[in-house]
Amino acid sequence: MLQLTENQTSYLAGGAAARMPHPLTNEERAEAVNFLSRRPQQTFLMSGWIHDNGMESSLNRGRFYGYRNLRGQLEGVALIGHVTLFETRDEAALAAFASLAQSCPTSHTLVGEQDSIKQFLHYYDGCDRPAPRMVCRELMFEQKSKQQLDESVPGLCLATPNELELVVQVHAQMAFEENGANPLEKDPHGFRLRCARRIHQDRVWTVVADNQLIFKADIISDLPEITYLEGVYVSPEKRGNGFGTRCMRQLTNTLLNRSKSVCVLIREQNSASQACYKKAGYAMREYYETLFLQ
Repeated sequence: MLQLTENQTSYLAGGAAARMPHPLTNEERAEAVNFLSRRPQQTFLMSGWIHDNGMESSLNRGRFYGYRNLRGQLEGVALIGHVTLFETRDEAALAAFASLAQSCPTSHTLVGEQDSIKQFLHYYDGCDRPAPRMVCRELMFEQKSKQQLDESVPGLCLATPNELELVVQVHAQMAFEENGANPLEKDPHGFRLRCARRIHQDRVWTVVADNQLIFKADIISDLPEITYLEGVYVSPEKRGNGFGTRCMRQLTNTLLNRSKSVCVLIREQNSASQACYKKAGYAMREYYETLFLQ
């Protein structure tokens, strides 16, 4: 016999008036994961954070919400907070999530597929909140097969706690260059804790030479279907000579031992990075947009 959660039961009892987004609980984790698994190549960020932190955790820097139909079934899932993400094909759910994001005081970034973001903004722009301060069009690059290594990169390995300060400084500089906000000024303690946790989770790969960080890549989502990388860094003196390509090819081969694909997001105007990933065997999959909110 089908067992309904408390929220599903209340939706069935409440009818149309109950079609409002509600905070998801750990009791609904399996249901939310199953909903997101219908499109794993698009929902990897939310699935990854649920896998790492659960539905209810301050580490998500926001709240997960669900939107149900009149039968009590999920029609949408969203993370509303520092980073806002959403997955739905229901217009009413999209409007509800946009309203939640508009009223969230900690909203900083909105990320999604280009067409989905346009739909979201149709409702978000109707609110009183100021327009995003920056909109970045990005390309999703993906690699599904291992590539031949002409030359291995010595020293490419998981970061250790001893390298925390090197990682923190480089990652903060990258964040500042990307969106104009320095996390070491806004939230130095929390930022260091997040960097340290990622190292502890074996999610940061580095190459260090003469106590200098010359390559870095962070695993943000680590799932059987897809591994998502962010914060890929190559030191200036190592750029333009194939070093970054060799690092990415070697790292990607390692990650493909446990995942079906590896993907990254690259700014549309960053032609040098696009060329690097293409040489490493990656191919452009689709367009995304990242909005930095006021």
